Amino acid sequence: MSATAERSGLTVNGVPYEVVMGIECHVELKTQSKMFCGCRNLFGAEPNTNVCPVCLGLPGALPVPNRRAIELVVKAGLAFGAEIPAFSKFDRKNYFYPDMPKDYQISQYDMPLTMGGVVRFWRADGTQGSCRLTRIHLEEDTGKSSHAGSRDGRIAGSTYSLVDFNRAGVPLMECVSEPDIRNAPDAVAYLEMLKRTFVALGVSDVKMEEGSLRCDVNLSLRPVGQIEYGTKTEIKNMNSFNSVGRAIEFGGADLERLLDELDGLPYASLERLIEVDKLRVEQAHQIVDTPGLFAYYTSAAGISGRPQAVVNFLLGDLSRLANETGTPVGASGVTPQALGELVSLSEAGTINSKTAKELLSRMWVQGGSPQAIVAAEGLGQVSDASAVDAIVAEVLAANQATVAEYRAGKTKVLGFLVGQVMKASRGKANPTLAEERLRARLDASS
Repeated sequence: MSATAERSGLTVNGVPYEVVMGIECHVELKTQSKMFCGCRNLFGAEPNTNVCPVCLGLPGALPVPNRRAIELVVKAGLAFGAEIPAFSKFDRKNYFYPDMPKDYQISQYDMPLTMGGVVRFWRADGTQGSCRLTRIHLEEDTGKSSHAGSRDGRIAGSTYSLVDFNRAGVPLMECVSEPDIRNAPDAVAYLEMLKRTFVALGVSDVKMEEGSLRCDVNLSLRPVGQIEYGTKTEIKNMNSFNSVGRAIEFGGADLERLLDELDGLPYASLERLIEVDKLRVEQAHQIVDTPGLFAYYTSAAGISGRPQAVVNFLLGDLSRLANETGTPVGASGVTPQALGELVSLSEAGTINSKTAKELLSRMWVQGGSPQAIVAAEGLGQVSDASAVDAIVAEVLAANQATVAEYRAGKTKVLGFLVGQVMKASRGKANPTLAEERLRARLDASS
């Protein structure tokens, strides 16, 4: 499996994916009193001083809705072009939290105060974006728990907890978006436009540090073009726009990292070696099955552009040296760069096979660049016909008995004569050219 990061999402096995997000914003309204009672809506008061039988959920207390809170929600909906239904109602949302004195929250479900609408925003590059709203509804906030006895104020490790009900019953507006957002910058731009609008309308002070704006992000992935949504994950209670952006990017980045770590799985590696590089199946298996060898091979083959020549050296001379010394190929002095250079020199005819083998043995111990060694020590292969002819003439003159055997039909002695040419040239003669020139001289005189 291969993975490449894209700005719009991810590509997995060649299939592009997109991020799909919807955002829920909880906004405390700027009212003098709470949602269903006359207690003050004031941040920072002494704990449990702004409470009464209604917001504490005591028996017999009767809630009365805050007209101003309803007007502010309708006002916010109108600002975004929402529909204002002729009829709306409140519902009970039952759950049992210590900071919920009634054990249920007065909220709205199927018949909210506003429905629909669009939030339009500007991106940093000057283009416009938009996100549809599902609804804006009205509910009441919960109290606030604090945990004592732990270093960071979390419940884990704490010895006891305290509940402040001053916030319980504060009017809370929830803006629910459609899943129209595809990236973190758009999510932040959308939230910033909400904040600007609410401040301009006087709907809320939107002080995130005081908890008057909190965000939940609902996020999923799906193949581009697919209509159905993927499995949703909810990231809850973020109290800054930077936190929203980081949370979104973190889940994309984490997935990319995990996908990248899947690169080089055996099937995909074998597919590349066999189908693209045209290696034999047994060669491909040997490379994949030896730890670290696939990455080494890939690098060397990329440098030389000759995968078959690389694998011949890798599974031949280098594997032999590894077995003899007990040192893995990747830990030797022959780096992938050096092997790539050596293959290029050999394939270009700059050095012959004998010199290549000698260089590998030297570099296995001492490292170095084969190009630099060849240049410094004059190890380049002699491929000039006239220069080889001169050496051939000397060898024939010094081995008349062998020449006679060849002419008498013992052609196998040609190998001996080629070896003498290589010896006389200190291994630098092109062996193929040496054999051609020897054969031409011997056959011409027979």
